[in-house]
Amino acid sequence: MESAGTVAVVGRPNVGKSALFNRLVGRNIAIVHDQPGITRDRLAALSIRGARPFTVWDTGGIGGAGEGELPEHVRNAADAAMRESDLILFVVDAQQGLTPVDEELARTLRRSHKPVVLVLNKIDDPKHEPLEADFAALRFDESIPLSAAHGRGLSSLLDTIDRLLPQQVSLAESQAPKSESALSLAIVGKPNAGKSSLINAILHDERTIVSELPGTTRDAVDVPYARDGERFVLIDTAGIRARSKHSSSVEVFSVMRAERSIRRADLCVLVVDLVSGVTSQDKKIAGLIQQAEKACIIVLNKWDLVKASRGGRVAAKHVAQEARGRLFFLPYAPVLVTSAVRGENIEQLFVTLRKVRQAAQRRLGTGVLNRLLRSAMAESPPPMVGTRRLKLFYATQATAGDARHLAAPKFVLFVNQPKLLTDTYARYLEGRIRAAEPYVGLPLQLSCRARSETAET
Repeated sequence: MESAGTVAVVGRPNVGKSALFNRLVGRNIAIVHDQPGITRDRLAALSIRGARPFTVWDTGGIGGAGEGELPEHVRNAADAAMRESDLILFVVDAQQGLTPVDEELARTLRRSHKPVVLVLNKIDDPKHEPLEADFAALRFDESIPLSAAHGRGLSSLLDTIDRLLPQQVSLAESQAPKSESALSLAIVGKPNAGKSSLINAILHDERTIVSELPGTTRDAVDVPYARDGERFVLIDTAGIRARSKHSSSVEVFSVMRAERSIRRADLCVLVVDLVSGVTSQDKKIAGLIQQAEKACIIVLNKWDLVKASRGGRVAAKHVAQEARGRLFFLPYAPVLVTSAVRGENIEQLFVTLRKVRQAAQRRLGTGVLNRLLRSAMAESPPPMVGTRRLKLFYATQATAGDARHLAAPKFVLFVNQPKLLTDTYARYLEGRIRAAEPYVGLPLQLSCRARSETAET
């Protein structure tokens, strides 16, 4: 669906920007909480609630205090969103009244030469309407009283947005063929592993906030990206940390968001900090990927720091093998050694991704598969389970993935009794299948169905 334009939601912390963002897109994407400064990165989503669809940017709060270096980074992210937008929604808290930060931001927005709509939020009841008068001094032509929490005034805002956004797209844009669906890549890992740095290296743009403070990215940030004619959505997830170490309910929400990001992604890029090595938390995140049966690439980041600390006396191959041993339960995931801050091996990441997409389209012929499995079972028979042993009658590859969705290849085995296939023996059969067709980056599914011997004969 083509967007009619982009709308940036800006304002100081805790005025209701994320609540408005969620209201505009019709679902809870931004984290809403009464703690100031929750949204630190920009979130993007398509709104289809008005007459024409448009893209909404939710920016970090501007002008917050008490967070060290971070407000400047948040301000930069908001400034970038304002530069890239067609329309700005300037959100203020009507109940709190006009503040010096509001006035400073108003002056900045007037200099942007973009259309601005002043959104007077938290007008939850007609008795709050007199509060609008406090903001007349900001001198914006367009202002809308609204309650983002309750939806009051939303239709008026949508009508105003439709009126102020560009009315036509170019002829070239309108006649451009629709490209295939974008492939969604969830960039996951523990806090401070370098997820946002990796995205910045891919984009050559400081779109996400990069800081040395662990856990800087609290929300999952969806970033559209095109490369070599292919479309992607890069999902920069909140850093996942052990639940026992959550410092606030916001981090709990963020972990839930990261887990959902894994489930909705086509492929997960697991970023590991080589300086600290593969930790128990990395293994827990890898476990989430395994449980979700997602395609995966492992990126070992901060290679430049490891080389420097060891005086260059370490081989990338050795480091990759060591990490592979620690993440043994993701044997299908290729491993890359990178330095995101230096942009090393970024091209190799996309070369590997293309290999995964090609593997997703491969299919083992039924004859080849049955000969392969029968040979494997003859060489190493299934274990006895009680008084019975697994017997294979027939096997087929039920599904292959495709270049867009990277579904796990599924193999159906018709056997005498499904429960006779043990986990260990299933891994053995999977290994034999991969010896014939590696299916790089993809998990495999083995599904057993009961079939009687008389039916076979």
